[in-house]
Amino acid sequence: MKLFFKQRAFSWFDSYDIYGERGEVLFRVKGEMAWGHKLKIFDGQGKYVGTVREKKFTWMPQFKLYVGEECVGCLRRKFRLFGRKYVLDFNDWEISGNIMGWDYTITDGGEPVATIGKQLLRLTDTYVIDVIRPENALYALMVVLSIDAELCRRG
Repeated sequence: MKLFFKQRAFSWFDSYDIYGERGEVLFRVKGEMAWGHKLKIFDGQGKYVGTVREKKFTWMPQFKLYVGEECVGCLRRKFRLFGRKYVLDFNDWEISGNIMGWDYTITDGGEPVATIGKQLLRLTDTYVIDVIRPENALYALMVVLSIDAELCRRG
């Protein structure tokens, strides 16, 4: 299942539309005013399904992942002198690859959950999230949103 993660060109807060392979809107992401990033996720029908929220006052960036109102995990950036490394405490998932180049993979016990790549030469940031099992689409999206927010916070 492929998700196309496209940032809206003219939006005051972070705002994204997530499309399926046939062009249908699968998710809408709306940023809210908050201390740090707060991204609310809605399904294609407009029903609230989750939130990615940056945890403030931490040594390294952290993002809490919520499905509904329940916190299901956390993505934390690890300290490294060169490059980026993230630790994900969710379903034993791991992240590897060239995160700065937007070419990375989420795995579970060595098996791929999703691969993420950035499309070049686009007006707005556009990423392709290739999710192996459709039931992991929301979770993979939350991981990508967290990493995107962390990369954007330094810019």
